[in-house]
Amino acid sequence: MTTFKILTIFPEIIDGYKKASLVSKAVEAGLLRIDTINIRDFSTNKHHMVDDRPFGGGPGMIMSAEPLAAAIESCKTQDSFVIYMSPSGKSFNQTVAGELSSHPKLIIICGRYEGIDDRIVQKYVDLELSVGDYILAGGEVASLVVMDTLSRLIPGVLGNEESLKRESFVGATPCGCPIVGANHHSPAQANHHSPMLEYPQYTRPRSFQGMDVPEVLLSGNHKEIEKWQHEKSLEKTKKNRPDLLK
Repeated sequence: MTTFKILTIFPEIIDGYKKASLVSKAVEAGLLRIDTINIRDFSTNKHHMVDDRPFGGGPGMIMSAEPLAAAIESCKTQDSFVIYMSPSGKSFNQTVAGELSSHPKLIIICGRYEGIDDRIVQKYVDLELSVGDYILAGGEVASLVVMDTLSRLIPGVLGNEESLKRESFVGATPCGCPIVGANHHSPAQANHHSPMLEYPQYTRPRSFQGMDVPEVLLSGNHKEIEKWQHEKSLEKTKKNRPDLLK
């Protein structure tokens, strides 16, 4: 079982997510566990304050070390991996998700205000993680991105495991062959094995507002369909994320 311990001052954000269909089914099946830990419960302040003014001056407030440390210690075990959601952290992507999926016990710290006391980072945090080059009001939404991504990598969570091989960024070919050691494609298809955006998908009806499903997808010719899927993946990647092809 993969467990997530989410440290936050807004547990209701995380609790709402836990009721979502995919995650709730995984929890019920014993594949996943999500515990929310309210950092305010560890404050010794009579008003349950968890922040204070920064030393050296500056705008905003900083989350205090004491309640954060106590919250971490309350759930940390020897094999826990501690993540701090921070705009200054390492960029989160599918490769990082794959690496994190090897850790069955994850603690995620959701910062607020101007951040957390850096002594917490120095002593407890294994990885600072960012979900993008922008600023959120807090780490809760960012933690949901990480949990949602990692949950899909847990065997048994998805109804169809094959779909993982065909998604954007996974680095697999439309036919599902692996990146490493796959050499049965022609040189023209070499970047078939680069992480690319997923090809367009269609379902019924065949015609919608004057737009028809591409004929090749109705042909039943799997070789031609795979060729079309690869070409469209490459086309979309060149248009929207050319950096992936470098």
